[in-house]
Amino acid sequence: MSDKLRVIISGGGTGGHIFPAISIANALREKRPDCEILFVGAEGRMEMQRVPAAGYEIKGLPVAGFDRKNLLKNVPVLWKLFKSRRLARQIVRDFAPDVAIGVGGYASGPTIEAAQSLGIPTLLQEQNSFAGVTNKLLAKRARRICVAYKGMERFFPAENIVLTGNPIRQKLLEQNADRNAALQTFGLVPGKSTVLIVGGSLGARTLNESVLGNLNLIRQQGKVQFIWQTGKYYSAEIAQQLEQRGRPANLCVTDFIADMGAAYSVADLVISRAGAGSISEFCALGKPVILVPSPNVAEDHQTKNALALVQNEAALYVKDAEARQTLLPLAINTVLDAEKLMRLSKNILLMALPNAASDIADEALKLVEAGS
Repeated sequence: MSDKLRVIISGGGTGGHIFPAISIANALREKRPDCEILFVGAEGRMEMQRVPAAGYEIKGLPVAGFDRKNLLKNVPVLWKLFKSRRLARQIVRDFAPDVAIGVGGYASGPTIEAAQSLGIPTLLQEQNSFAGVTNKLLAKRARRICVAYKGMERFFPAENIVLTGNPIRQKLLEQNADRNAALQTFGLVPGKSTVLIVGGSLGARTLNESVLGNLNLIRQQGKVQFIWQTGKYYSAEIAQQLEQRGRPANLCVTDFIADMGAAYSVADLVISRAGAGSISEFCALGKPVILVPSPNVAEDHQTKNALALVQNEAALYVKDAEARQTLLPLAINTVLDAEKLMRLSKNILLMALPNAASDIADEALKLVEAGS
């Protein structure tokens, strides 16, 4: 291994890719404080702000995702991909990393492909139970593929797979939020069961409509209270609706939750989409959850993520199309069923792999050692 370790980490587009990438970088820095890390992301995406805020350098590629519904719109996308591949090759050549790590997202493809073409060992991190197209292509020349679910041999060479889990925001595990203080922060009442509804930072229309359509049912609950993260995209519209129809006293409404540790500490049950990063957090924290997979993601991978938990009786699952009618009644019945909550908590905790970031960093270091 060289005196100074150099690592490229590429990917992003959503928090689900960025938080794990930063966690891996932090783990590498803990193991090798001299490590020099360069991120490669997509111009205009959230990693271009989040990564520098975490203390790391990042370079952007003009890459964009394909429009699967309107193929004619992909002509400029192909041009951006061509430019990104050239630029990625130059970035990799100039930085000369000892290993390149791909975490998924638009920039990951050109960057990892460039590293592989230059003979640099590469590691892929596949978050979902159903592998994405880019990772399936890159896996043919990847030295290591770190996965979060068993049975991934159907997508990748078995000899290169390591079951590590998905890195999560470490501070969620480290902090012990004071439940009573957190209840006070959200304006909630001690002694009541609490349901946390989260649709991501931008929100989820189906989850929001499920709440709006059941305001009277929420109002009638004497033993249950709710925290509802609407997402910034929908917040103004929802505020207007609640002004007209009245906000139930047992419903805390916020567009964004900055302190998720506090929110998790008060939640007896969580309602969420089925993104891989969120699921990994629920597993690590042992949180009972009802998953409502988004139908608007590539290859319907959120449904496959959800079913991987459901088959282990580690989560409940509601189809997006059925959520407006069934989600809130199911949540209320579940949060008042102590035995079911305990069973869900126990089973989801069994699926946790809380040392994922450290284990992935170890695998990257092994690749460097093998090539030195």
